[in-house]
Amino acid sequence: MAVRKFLRQDIMRYSKIGKNRKKLQKWRRPKGRHSKMRKMRKGYPVGPSVGYKVSRKERGKIKGYHVTLIMGPNELSLVKKGNAILISGKIGARKKMEIIKKAQEIGIKVLNMRGKK
Repeated sequence: MAVRKFLRQDIMRYSKIGKNRKKLQKWRRPKGRHSKMRKMRKGYPVGPSVGYKVSRKERGKIKGYHVTLIMGPNELSLVKKGNAILISGKIGARKKMEIIKKAQEIGIKVLNMRGKK
């Protein structure tokens, strides 16, 4: 089950709070006195509540995989086959290529690899 993306109130109205700006589109609780979203009126965007929680088995997964953050090629031995890895952003191109080659040999999926996946 995919995690639902809850949007901030009036996000589609103002560019400063996220219209065409994905980074700013984070949830903020509506606090206005007359806010229809706070009152949970029909036809207005919904906010997070108890029923939207992800099942315990699926928590912490990305695209259905258990994920491990990798800082170097020697850390690949800690990852189980069938799991996925995320390569740290601080790693340079040479080591990144080394990690990708080793991961493909072992059969580990790299989630933040550009190009063909």
